[in-house]
Amino acid sequence: MLVAAQRPNVHFKPYNVGRFAIWTLFATVLAVAPLLWTSSLGHTMLSQIGIAIIVCLAYNLLLGQGGMLSFGHAVYSGLGAFIAIHTLNLVSAGKLALPVSLVPLAGGLAGLLFAALLGYVTTKKSGTPFAMITLGIGELVWSMSLMLPEFFGGEGGISGNRVTAKPVMGISFGPQIQLYYLIAIYCFLSTAAMFALTRTPLGRMLNAVRDNPERVEFVGYSTQHVRYLAFMISGFFAGIAGGLGALNFEIVTAEVVGAARSGGYLLFTFLGGATFFFGPIIGAVLMVLATVLLSELTKAWLLYLGLIFLFMVMYAPGGVASLIMMNVRVAAFGKLGRIFTGYLALGGTALVMLTGAAAMIEMVYHLQINAALGPKLQFFGVTLDAQGVDSWFGAAFVLVTGIAMFEVARRHFRAQWSVIQEEIEHEIKRRELM
Repeated sequence: MLVAAQRPNVHFKPYNVGRFAIWTLFATVLAVAPLLWTSSLGHTMLSQIGIAIIVCLAYNLLLGQGGMLSFGHAVYSGLGAFIAIHTLNLVSAGKLALPVSLVPLAGGLAGLLFAALLGYVTTKKSGTPFAMITLGIGELVWSMSLMLPEFFGGEGGISGNRVTAKPVMGISFGPQIQLYYLIAIYCFLSTAAMFALTRTPLGRMLNAVRDNPERVEFVGYSTQHVRYLAFMISGFFAGIAGGLGALNFEIVTAEVVGAARSGGYLLFTFLGGATFFFGPIIGAVLMVLATVLLSELTKAWLLYLGLIFLFMVMYAPGGVASLIMMNVRVAAFGKLGRIFTGYLALGGTALVMLTGAAAMIEMVYHLQINAALGPKLQFFGVTLDAQGVDSWFGAAFVLVTGIAMFEVARRHFRAQWSVIQEEIEHEIKRRELM
């Protein structure tokens, strides 16, 4: 009796059109952005945003993907920047035949090397001990920056010149827009590589180490080994960001390895949303806007930033990305229009509340810092008298009124939101039964 050979079942996986559209949109935004913001300030900010995206995504490989809270990740981006600026100076002196466009890779390899050296000890622990070790290593490297002026350049840092050779096809990286497109290419490739990493077995195992390390050990994997590999990869991409920063500013100082820089990575990655891959991209944009624009508008920008962080931790611990995804879910069920007026009410009352609070903060800062200029100051076109009772009473009245209105709008919005979530759950169950 002949048995017919069974032909194997062949399954073709369809293309993910949505993902392809998102990556195409991301590349298009990177390409078109400098054509829309054509000023030198615009190109400078866009360049910094590209660098920040890489370093925040690299940091999120530890925080969001692996659950590793690091207080010293600026060590790897900073040391990568120093190696990159020294490499650039060797290229400028004719001692190293390397294109300027590949100098950031020298920073990436340096970040990888230092992460391999320091990460082996760091990743032996997890949780709070891991965080404390990273903080100690960060302070150690920062203190060494003042002890080794031959490498770190002392207080003045190390400077370089990215225009080192004859232009190739008109590209010398002298104009900011040319450097921006180099940063954009690195940004897109690095983002794609880190996203691909999250879809690999290593990326999935890193998530498992974050969620349940005991079970990972039980099935035979070394959690320290997984953390160590992720730490080195994160250090590599952080070093690339540091190398791009060295090309962008053409100077590297000890500040790039300081605790303030590491804290900035943590703060804005959290604000963007560490639990989503695109969250750090939002955080990177916010970081540049805060450090470049907000710092120019007011001397109290760090206070405002701290307050924003406080309220995000209290009311939206998932970051901006979680807020976006929550509303995407509502929109998918066609119910976003019902809470649109609620959002307008929340936004309007919050603006009134923040206006009163900001007026009081600006008057306090004016009395403490600019008292020699007189008691009057300009606040959004309005003249305030920091020593006058009327200005303080008016600001307090606006603040209290805004708080009361915001609380009423918040309670109404919360009731609407609860009803909509219940309706969505009922719809999901109905579809499952069908």
